[in-house]
Amino acid sequence: MTITSAVAPSPTTQDRRPRRGRQDRSSQQRREAIALVFPSLVPIVIFSVLPLLQGVWYAFTDATLRRNDTADFVGVDNFTRLAGDSFFWSSFRIGLIWAVSVTLLQLVASLGLALLLNSDLRFRSLTRLLALIPWAMPPVVVAIMWTMIYTPNGGPLNAALGAVGLPSGINWLGDFNTALPAVIVVGVWIGMPQTTVTLLAGLQQIPTELSEAAAVDGASAWQRFRNVTLPSLRPIVVSITSLNFIWNFNSFGLVYVMTEGGPGGKTMLPMLFTYLEAFKNRNIGYAAAMGVVLVIVVVLILAGFLRTQFRKETA
Repeated sequence: MTITSAVAPSPTTQDRRPRRGRQDRSSQQRREAIALVFPSLVPIVIFSVLPLLQGVWYAFTDATLRRNDTADFVGVDNFTRLAGDSFFWSSFRIGLIWAVSVTLLQLVASLGLALLLNSDLRFRSLTRLLALIPWAMPPVVVAIMWTMIYTPNGGPLNAALGAVGLPSGINWLGDFNTALPAVIVVGVWIGMPQTTVTLLAGLQQIPTELSEAAAVDGASAWQRFRNVTLPSLRPIVVSITSLNFIWNFNSFGLVYVMTEGGPGGKTMLPMLFTYLEAFKNRNIGYAAAMGVVLVIVVVLILAGFLRTQFRKETA
C-alpha cells in the first residue's frame, strides 16, 4: 500500500500575497488622502503659516513701514523693551478684563436664551430668527448703531433713563468709569447668537427621558438643570468658552470703531494697541514682538483652563 503525504504550504507563503495586497491598498489610500487634502493645505500655508513665521521673524528685527527700510536683526531687544512697557501691560490687563467678562456674560446670557428657545415657546421659529440678527450684522454696523444708542445728548438710552426718572445725559463712551462696561455690553450682545445656537444644539441632543425620570423622582426644575442639563452640556460649554475667549481677546474692529481705545486708554485692548504701534507708529518689529507675546500668553491660559476642565472630567 502506498502512503502519500501532503505537505501544507508555509503560512508565510500563504499570507505573503494578501498582506502585500493590503499594504498596496493602504499606500494607495494614503496617496489619495494626500491628494485630496493638499489643495486645502496650500492656502493655509500661504495665508496663515507663512505670515505667522514672517511675523515671528519680524519680532527679532527693527523692521518699520518706512520706505526703502531694511530690517536688521536685533535679537531680543524688542522683547526687552516690551517687558518694561507699562502701556502695553496696561492694555493686556484691560484685554483680560474684556475677554473674561464678555466670555462669561455671553455664556450665562446665551444659556438662558437657549433654554428659552428650547422650550415650547409661542412663535419659537420667529424668536430663533430674531436671536440671530446680531450675528448677521457686520461689526462696524453694530459699533455705529451702539455708538448712536450711547450718545449723551439725544441717545435712546439716556432718553429712556430720563423718562423713568433716572440720571441721564451720561457720556457712556467718554467717561472713564463707564466706557469699558459699555463696550463689554456690546461685545456680549454681538457674540450671543453663535453661543446660543451651539448651546441650543447641545440641549436638543439631551434625551428627554433623563429629565422626565428626574422629575418622577421628585427633582425640582433647578435640580434637573444642575444635575442633568449642565453635566450633559459640559463638553460643549468647555469648547465654546475656549473659542469665545480667543475671539474676544483678539477682537479689534468693534472697540476701534466705538472708542479707538479711549478715553485715556481705558478701552485700549492689546490687539488695538498692537495695531496702532504697527500702522500708526510704523514699528512693525516691535508690534510683531507684542503679537508673539500675546499668542504665547493666550495659549498658556487656555492650556491651563483646558487642563483643569479635563482633570475634573477624569476625577
